[in-house]
Parts: sequence; structure tokens; C-alpha cells
Amino acid sequence: MEMKLPPHEGGELSVVDMHTGGEPLRIVLSGYPEVKGDTVLAKRRYVREHLDHLRRVLMFEPRGHYDMYGALIVDSEIPDADLGVLFMHNEGYSTMCGHAVIALGRFAVDYKLVKEPKSPETQVNIHCPCGLVKAFVEHSGGKTGGVRFLSVPAFAFATDVTVTLEGFGDVMVDISYGGAFYAFVDAQKFGLDVTKSRTRDLVDAATAVTNAVKSQVKLHHPASDDLAFLYGTILTDGKDDYSLEATANVCVFAEAQVDRSPTGSGVTARVALQYHKGLIRLNQTRTFQSGATGSQFTGKAVEETKCGDFKAVVVEVAGRAFYTGVSRFVQEPDDKLTQGFLLK
Repeated sequence: MEMKLPPHEGGELSVVDMHTGGEPLRIVLSGYPEVKGDTVLAKRRYVREHLDHLRRVLMFEPRGHYDMYGALIVDSEIPDADLGVLFMHNEGYSTMCGHAVIALGRFAVDYKLVKEPKSPETQVNIHCPCGLVKAFVEHSGGKTGGVRFLSVPAFAFATDVTVTLEGFGDVMVDISYGGAFYAFVDAQKFGLDVTKSRTRDLVDAATAVTNAVKSQVKLHHPASDDLAFLYGTILTDGKDDYSLEATANVCVFAEAQVDRSPTGSGVTARVALQYHKGLIRLNQTRTFQSGATGSQFTGKAVEETKCGDFKAVVVEVAGRAFYTGVSRFVQEPDDKLTQGFLLK
């Protein structure tokens, strides 16, 4: 029997839900008005200023939750792009999201956003706010599988930076860019283990780092001021030397949101940092594990490049995304919580 929406007034939003390594992605199919702007970055500013209530509808309770993540597909000004995308979460709009790119690659092939899929792999060019990201989707017999993507130029911004943390004192951190800026710290500096410690304790430590870096370190990006902000902090197990053994981390981003996956843009930034320190070489594949779920991505630096004055690398990240469902949401005008709420 076909499931129909009950009688209602107000707008509707249709979405496809996926997850990559346990991290959700809610992809908007319909219900958004026109997103204005000549560039993807301009569109990002437009939704933040004019359509933010719809982010709240999709990300917050009762339709979402504190750690929900979303993607809005938009037109791109780049001729080679198959689609443009805006990312959203509990605090706003990020500039890059690797787990979302992995999911969107598969989605784009399955929903025929790519005109001529090829086997054994279909290339999908995704224009993220940080730039054009090339994804490669396993495709055989009409079915999609694993996805790898090539990052925008990634670079170590600063290493061994001492910041003063409220409640923890002075801590030395590294800052690296993988489509977004992250601070990196060995969790052992806080007496924590990324695979065994309470999530709340990891969040408290990471949030203290994020707050300290935001207030004490000025970031800049050669391409745009819109990219020059700290997205979050990644606590690691300290195993940065090259090894066939998986290395674990936990990413806390946006408004203390915990990534269930190993974090695609975080893996990108961490590989760039390891390469900068001479701990890995080109085309040495490492496995990165989520301390939260145990899910894994692989990452490797495949090419040296430049980003302004920074020595940078292109990083390949690979993982697998899965569908979890399709939903149609309504917004009844007399519902006082129609735009959702967050419990902290």
C-alpha cells in the first residue's frame, strides 16, 4: 500500500538519507526555494542569510538530531561540475565534507546526475564550497559501490602551536587544512583514549582546543576569506608514523558535533600533516579508523601541489556509503516547533 502524507497545510521537504561510516547524510530532493548567487560560495552565503530556517527544519529535532548532517544540491558555475553542493549541520554550513562526498558520489550515479555512467568506475565532479572535488564511484552491472575522491589542495598551516586552554592549561597543537581547517592533538595529552574514553570527555577536550585556537590563532586561506575558519578539532591516538596498522581519531566539529566516521576532510588534513612532517611518502596508503564506531577510510597523498604560498598535496580518500531511507517532511504553520529545536 502506498504511504501517503496525512492531510496538512504548509510546505513539504523530501530527502534521501544515507550514512558513510556511521555518519548520517540527509540529501535534499525537493522543497527548497531557489538558491540565489553566481557562485557556490555566494549560494552558501545566501542560504545562511535567507534560508537558514530550512536547515533548522532538517537538522534539528523532531526531524533530525544534534549530530545530523545534510547536503543541498545546487547549480555550479564550473562547467566541468556534475553538481554543486552546500553542506549543513547543527551550527551552519561547512566548506567541505568527505563523508558527504563519498555518499554524494554514489547518489549522483544512482539518481542519474551523471549523464553517462561508466564501468568499472564513474567519475563524478562535485563542486564543494572549497572547490572542485573529483569522486570515482565503483559501478558495475548497474550497481554502485565504494567511492574514492581526490581532495582540493591540502596543507599543514602551522605545527607545534602552543595555545592556552580553559581548564587544561597550555597544549601544543597542529593545524592543517583538508577543505576545512582542523586542529590536531594527541588525546593522550588529556589522559584520554579515542577508542575507549567517554564521548563526553573527548568532546570537552576537543571543544576547549577549538575555542582556544579560534581566539588565539588567526587563520588565512589563499583562495578566499570564506574558507579561513576553524571547523573543529580532531583528537588522535598519536600514531602518525607510517604503519600498516589503522590509526584512530575522533573529530568534534561545528557546535560540539561528533563525527561517527573517520572524517573525510579530516583524513585529508591529517594526511597532509603527516606528509608535511615527513612521516609518510606519496602513495603510501594509511587506514584511518573512527574512534566512535570503528568504521574505516583509507587515505594517501598522491601528488604534490601548491596552494598560494603553502606546499600542498592532493589526497585520495576512500570509503563506502549506504542508503538508510527516504522521507517526506511537513511543516504545519500552527506548529510552534516547526523549525525544530536542539537539546544540548
